[in-house]
Amino acid sequence: MAENRAFIFLAMAFAMLWLPLGQHGFLLTGWMKLGTFMAPFLLFFAFAFSDRPLRFSDDDIGLYALILWIAYIIHQFEEHWVDLFGQVYAFKPYVNMVLLDLMRAPAGTPPPLTDAGVFVINTSLVWLVAALAILSARHHLFPALCMVSIVLVNAVSHVGMAIIQGGYNPGLLTAIVLFFPLSLAVYHRLLKAGIASRREVAASIFWGVIAHIIMFAGLLATGYFQLIPEIVYFALLVIWSVVPCLVLRNGPPGAIAKPVGG
Repeated sequence: MAENRAFIFLAMAFAMLWLPLGQHGFLLTGWMKLGTFMAPFLLFFAFAFSDRPLRFSDDDIGLYALILWIAYIIHQFEEHWVDLFGQVYAFKPYVNMVLLDLMRAPAGTPPPLTDAGVFVINTSLVWLVAALAILSARHHLFPALCMVSIVLVNAVSHVGMAIIQGGYNPGLLTAIVLFFPLSLAVYHRLLKAGIASRREVAASIFWGVIAHIIMFAGLLATGYFQLIPEIVYFALLVIWSVVPCLVLRNGPPGAIAKPVGG
């Protein structure tokens, strides 16, 4: 019952983020500021209201998800607020430049990535995934594995863009310094302890890769080709963020998880 109530409150919290209640004027450009100031409160509530001591044990899946969430908030500071060179809000124009150059778009083409797109991508594929991973941690491993995956795959995408473009992109530093060591360490620890199987890890990485494909393909389908309304793209992001809670269930440590209803 307590967990069901927590999911209800979580749904209410994200409804307040996404529904047009007069807050979008601030949130569309200030969500990463909200995240930055939210990080210490996440730690406070985790340690103050946990019904058991939080420690870095192999089976403390919720704590791993929380640490990855806070690492991602730090990354979002560099990526979407102030980057390594002091540029503010530099990621959106950078991505638009890369995408329009990739499509060989003529001058004056509207940028595919909007403030609303940045907001929904990050609050769904990161914040929502992390929150669901924490809430599900005691009985469902896969959401936490997907949180690890979104961190790792995002790090790979930043390094890949840096190699292709031949230089820094907003978020690259934290992707290298935080994302690679944290995500690989969590995967390694869960595999070594027999809590996660290789098949589960592979499935989570597949989920993370598809998440990034949806992210970038959806941007082009919505903002460049105008094949689908932006609201449909946003709905796809939210649906894919919830998928980890629906498709796999935990078995004994190291066992292959079974599909729901299987």
